[in-house]
Amino acid sequence: MWGIIPAAGAGSRIQPLAFSKELLPVGSRFEGTVERPRAVSEYLVERMIKGGATKICFIISPGKSDIMEYFGGAAGGAQICYAVQPEPLGLCDSLFRATPFIKPDEYLLVGLPDTVWFPEDGFNALGDEGLSFLLFPVERPEFFDAVVLDGQGLVKEVQVKRPDASTGWVWGSFKVKGAVFSQLFDLWQERGRKDEYFGTLVNAWLEKGGQAAGVRAGESYVDVGTINGYREAVRLLGASERGSGNG
Repeated sequence: MWGIIPAAGAGSRIQPLAFSKELLPVGSRFEGTVERPRAVSEYLVERMIKGGATKICFIISPGKSDIMEYFGGAAGGAQICYAVQPEPLGLCDSLFRATPFIKPDEYLLVGLPDTVWFPEDGFNALGDEGLSFLLFPVERPEFFDAVVLDGQGLVKEVQVKRPDASTGWVWGSFKVKGAVFSQLFDLWQERGRKDEYFGTLVNAWLEKGGQAAGVRAGESYVDVGTINGYREAVRLLGASERGSGNG
């Protein structure tokens, strides 16, 4: 199973930094008896490995060699490779840079590297549907992609950063089969590669008869790409450590 991590964004909301935003120190962990800072993207890598990923692909911009230097070729037993997005053309363009690596019968776990979420094993709540979203409750859904479900847990609509979002549940990560990923890529190309956000592409996919599931198994979700989000992530991780008895 693959883990796909789009990490080509400039991180303008939290700049200036002297490094890629995906390496922003948030919390810490121990290597033996030595405590060291932990990059925010390590949390997603850890969650992907818990979800069964054995191969991870970071999509980076040409100027983000520090991510390669930080992670190298492996993490936690998973092999790591890198693909380059030459220009910042949105999430869809970034994700589909991984297309050459993916086989039709493989599954992909996708998440955003500047987020922290719980539960840590959230990916395991997703089944083997062609496309399934891990949903989280948030107070301000208008800043995210809110996901409206029908009575059977299937996605009716993705409301992309809409101020009138009709639900407080947003997607934070998803699982997709390689064959479906390829179909989404083909649809994106048919639409002139105009979809910047994954949610708008999914809406087009649904209109053409595609299906996606939504699983409300998320407990908490923080976007660390802003100063307020960074503070909230530190608070959330502190609460988690105290709750597990490690703080």
